[in-house]
Amino acid sequence: MIPVLDGHNDLLLRLHSAPDQRDAIWFGKDGEGHLDLPRMKAGGFVGGFFAIYIPSPASDRADLPSMDQIMRDPPFDVPLPKPVPLAVAQPMALSMAAHLMALERTGTLSVCRTVADIHAAMAAGRIAAILHMEGAEAIDESLDALHVWHAAGLRSIGPVWSRPTIFGHGVPFRFPGTPDTGPGLTDAGKRLVKECNQLKIMIDLSHLNEKGFDDVATLSQAPLVATHSNAHAVTPSTRNLTDRQLRLIAETKGMVGLNYATVFLNPDGRQAPFSGWDPVLRHMDHLIEILGEDHVGLGSDFDGAEMPTDLGDVAGQPRLLQALRAHGYDEALLHKIAHKNWLALLTRTWGG
Repeated sequence: MIPVLDGHNDLLLRLHSAPDQRDAIWFGKDGEGHLDLPRMKAGGFVGGFFAIYIPSPASDRADLPSMDQIMRDPPFDVPLPKPVPLAVAQPMALSMAAHLMALERTGTLSVCRTVADIHAAMAAGRIAAILHMEGAEAIDESLDALHVWHAAGLRSIGPVWSRPTIFGHGVPFRFPGTPDTGPGLTDAGKRLVKECNQLKIMIDLSHLNEKGFDDVATLSQAPLVATHSNAHAVTPSTRNLTDRQLRLIAETKGMVGLNYATVFLNPDGRQAPFSGWDPVLRHMDHLIEILGEDHVGLGSDFDGAEMPTDLGDVAGQPRLLQALRAHGYDEALLHKIAHKNWLALLTRTWGG
């Protein structure tokens, strides 16, 4: 079985939402969601980026249809949520990080701070977890908290989710649309990029609008990375990357992880399950065409999005790899996509 190192999952939010069920969720006794330890083992999932993501308060959308309802009927334009205050975000972020470290204490997972840590976890049969922050709401403007989080193991951060922060502006969920949806990074956001470079924290461009993307491309000395994004040329969603953006990522020897969310795969922009692999193959082919074979990986969005029917959950990853094999991808390329490209990218970003 080919090992898979994955670019993005939302398991920590699921654990935070049901803290008394943590062991049941992790050891696969609740039968819910996309991820648990038995299914990870069954699907060849050896590790990846575990996201701290702060959801917007339900009260912010009390008078609106749910996002799921809106995105099932394109065209759509979901209003941007309000910013989440630091005082709200920090305790929730701490809770999610604490859940990840509790999993580490079970001996089945390692929080990895270096590429050597990832290799060691894989060799020992433990899940290699990279602590990631999807939206930097838990970081203060002075960036003091960034250093605290780095000391706790944070090695990857996205300045925004799809809403504004003090650092920049996220893209709204809109179809059809382009990522050019607002202003660039704030002054605090530009300082955040420079400080992340100093600390060797990877910067994730997923959810960032086009002007913010360009600001990171101008300021950052590290490879450009989008952990869970797809090709705008195939599905013209605001969340997908244009060919121009993909070329900028390629120029820096960066990386894009293919997102399995149906809303970003379906050519008609519809959040709806589909059978077969054609949308996945079309996006993967396009990403490889622009980025090259060494700069594309997987970025599932497990436990954070609706999955294609034939994939289902993490145990379905071998079916995805078999579909790529049947499409003509050889074994060397499958190993690159599944884990080798992520390991090489992290070596370029973090150092050896």
